Amino acid sequence: MFESLVSIKKAIGTLNPQQVRELSERPARVALHASTPESYQQIEDFFLRDLSPARRRESALLLTRAPIPSSTQPFDLHIYDEVVNAPTGSLVFHPDHEPLFVRKVLSSSDPSVDIALARSFVPFRKPYIARVIAKTARENTLFSVSTALPDIIPSVIELPWALAEFASDTAFLTMNQVRMAFLIAAASDRQVGYMQQKSEIASVIGSAFGWRALARQLVGKIPFGGGLIAKAAVAYAGTKVLGLSLERYYSIGFTYTREERDQIYTEAFRHGKNLALKILGYLRPELAQKLNGAQRPLQPLQK
Repeated sequence: MFESLVSIKKAIGTLNPQQVRELSERPARVALHASTPESYQQIEDFFLRDLSPARRRESALLLTRAPIPSSTQPFDLHIYDEVVNAPTGSLVFHPDHEPLFVRKVLSSSDPSVDIALARSFVPFRKPYIARVIAKTARENTLFSVSTALPDIIPSVIELPWALAEFASDTAFLTMNQVRMAFLIAAASDRQVGYMQQKSEIASVIGSAFGWRALARQLVGKIPFGGGLIAKAAVAYAGTKVLGLSLERYYSIGFTYTREERDQIYTEAFRHGKNLALKILGYLRPELAQKLNGAQRPLQPLQK
C-alpha cells in the first residue's frame, strides 16, 4: 500500500489544477441573432436559467445581441433564432428541442470552450459533465485492457498524461479520476484545486484501493484470462460511480445512498465489461473471441 501511495502521489503531481481553473474562468462569449426582442429574450432566458442572481448578472455580460458592436471581442459561438435566415451549418436555437441544441453546441464548439460554457450557463453543465465522466471511464477501461497487453503501449493508447514511469494501474486510474474531479468542479462553478477539493480527492484516493481489491478478487476467480475483462470493467464502473457521485454532490450538496451507488455500479460494471470486450476485440480479436466463448457471465462484486 505504501508503494502504491507513493506512485499515486507521483502521478497526481503531474496534474495542474490551475490549467483547468483558467479554462473554466475564461469568458465564453456568445453572439445572439434573432428577429424580435421577444426572441432575444427567449434565448437569453434559456442560457441564464437556474443561475443565482450574482452569477446571472455576470453570465449575462457574455451574451451580446446582434448587430454586433465593432469594439466587441471575437465570439466563441453565434446562436441564431429559428426564424432568422442563418448561414449553413449554424447553431440554431429551437425552444422545443433544447437537449438537441445543447448536444450540437457541445459537439461543434472548441473543447476548450465547453467547460467555460458549463460553468457560466447551467443548461450545458450536466451534459458536459456526463461527457467528462464517459470519456474518463473509457480512458480508464482502455488503459486497464492495454496494460495487460504490454506491446500495445504506447502505440495504441495515446493519452497525453499517460507517462511511462507510472508504477501501477492504480496510479494512472486514480490520477485520471482526480483530473475528472477537477473538471467536474470547474464545470459546476466550484473551487478547483488540491486544497479546495481535499475531501473529494481523499475520497478518490481511498476508493482506489477498494476498486483494486475488487479487481484482484475477480481476476483470481475467473479462468481463461477473463480476469482482464473483469479488471477493466471494475475500472469503468469505479470511475462512473465516482464521477456521478461528484456531479451530484456539487449539484445538490450530498451524494448517493449506498443502495443507489450499488445500483449505479452494477449497471456500469455490465457496460464496462461490454466496452472492455470491444476494446480487446480491436486489439486482440483472437483473445476476445476465446473469452466470449469460454467465460461465464461476469457478475459484479459489491464494494
